[in-house]
Amino acid sequence: MGIDLPLIWFVIIVFSILMYIVMDGFDLGIGILYPALKDSHDRDLMMNSAAPVWDGNETWLVLGGAALFGAFPLAYAIVLDALSIPLTFMLLALIFRGVAFEFRFRADESHRKHWDHAFIWGSIFATFVQGIVVGAFIQGFHVESRVFMGGYFDWFSPFPLFCGFGLVVAYALLSCGWLIMKTEGHLRETMYRLLRPLTLLMLVVIAIISAWTPILNEGIYSRWFSLPNLFFFLPVPLLVLGSVWIMMKSAKHQKSDNVPFLAALLLIFLGFTGLGISLWPNLIPPAISFRDAAGPSESLGFMLVGALFIIPVILVYTYWSYYVFRGKITPDQGYH
Repeated sequence: MGIDLPLIWFVIIVFSILMYIVMDGFDLGIGILYPALKDSHDRDLMMNSAAPVWDGNETWLVLGGAALFGAFPLAYAIVLDALSIPLTFMLLALIFRGVAFEFRFRADESHRKHWDHAFIWGSIFATFVQGIVVGAFIQGFHVESRVFMGGYFDWFSPFPLFCGFGLVVAYALLSCGWLIMKTEGHLRETMYRLLRPLTLLMLVVIAIISAWTPILNEGIYSRWFSLPNLFFFLPVPLLVLGSVWIMMKSAKHQKSDNVPFLAALLLIFLGFTGLGISLWPNLIPPAISFRDAAGPSESLGFMLVGALFIIPVILVYTYWSYYVFRGKITPDQGYH
């Protein structure tokens, strides 16, 4: 029995996307939460909490995109054709936001507000577009004879747009937990005050998307509500409610600063897992599986050799970065 190369590469891409969402999510969320803080010292602390690691987080996005191009060229071609406009806007927003991240600390006081606005809108727009992409995948693509036959604005419809809003809320919640874990004093107290409304809003978003998804996609409806699948999927909403309860309790008692971030991570993981279960084994919904989209075995095997070297290096670098800069950040610390 040979090695299932398409499955291995499917797992690598899913893992890369999940790592990007988790790690760059709180980073983008800092820009989303920026308007809630007007004090420049608090904003400096927010940025400095992510400054040592933020650029390394996007390594996972590059890895996922490169892996998709090499391992599943058909999927890559369809995705770029169907989502070329939002993906281009996302990259521009990430570039714009990255420039604002660095230039804000070098600007004088009169110009800093302009970079603050650039950072805010770059973060919100990049996140919103990422949510649109997720919604477009759930909605599905019109493909005939392995060629995308839909319109270039199919993504501009109510469900993907709402998913964009939902991801903005999710990243804001994740960042709220991150800042509670990393900061002290006024900023930490402000984040605790935001934790409850953000958690409730996230619960409403999850409920709406969960109700809308099976209505939108008949394949997902049959998968969710057929037996015995219904019993297998039942723990997911229960775990979501459990995570929400933990965050609400944490917002009330404010005892363990690590709990909100970990509970938000669990919510993100549950949402991502639910999406994967719903679409499996399709890489391009509704009908192109990851095996149909896979490249030649020789290419997959050749690439795997390099991946087995580079992925552990990225993991070690990521772990070491977060380990070195662990703990609370204080106002006298700066990374620029």
